[in-house]
Amino acid sequence: MMTWETWAAFVAIEFVLVLMPGPAVLYVVSTGLRHGGQRSIWANLGILSGNAFYFLLSAVGLGAVLLASRDVFVVVKWCGAAYLIYLGLRLIVAPGREPIAESDSAMPDSSTSSGGILRAGFVLQAANPKALLFFAALLPQFIDPSGGVAFQVAILAISSIVMEFAVLLAYGLTAGRLSTWARRTRVARATDRVAGTLLIGAGVGLGLTGNR
Repeated sequence: MMTWETWAAFVAIEFVLVLMPGPAVLYVVSTGLRHGGQRSIWANLGILSGNAFYFLLSAVGLGAVLLASRDVFVVVKWCGAAYLIYLGLRLIVAPGREPIAESDSAMPDSSTSSGGILRAGFVLQAANPKALLFFAALLPQFIDPSGGVAFQVAILAISSIVMEFAVLLAYGLTAGRLSTWARRTRVARATDRVAGTLLIGAGVGLGLTGNR
């Protein structure tokens, strides 16, 4: 059975990894910057749903199998990267939008709806090679195979998700505070360009990850 020392070591390593800016952080910040702090929570949940997916695979021992299928995973990775770059370019080249208040109730399109934001976050994290390597290679180091593997994975999953949610929430709400200001001035177009650039950066970073 996993010891308290093992759990503490996992928490320490996971906390450091979560704080490091990467495609997930860029996506949450981009969403918060353009749509506000509340919408960034959906991006956050999308990222965490991708993590939950990998925790589930780890619990049933499929992570290593997926890691071995390199060609398939490379295709998935680049599809995710292309999707983020597409969203970023769409923001940069789209016609200017009118500044709106945080409480605006206009119906968003599919890419900016809560569901669309969540799906993009899931795609981003599910296609992230670093996430796969973490769950297939690093996570097993904290599991005692002689104990209840599923229970241990559940404990680590809850610990990881709680930490990452808190960190991404802080990033998203901070960006959301800037968004509230930006969308009530005449710099809404510049905000779109910044958000689009962040999305493109997330996509490029995702595509280049694991290529060296």
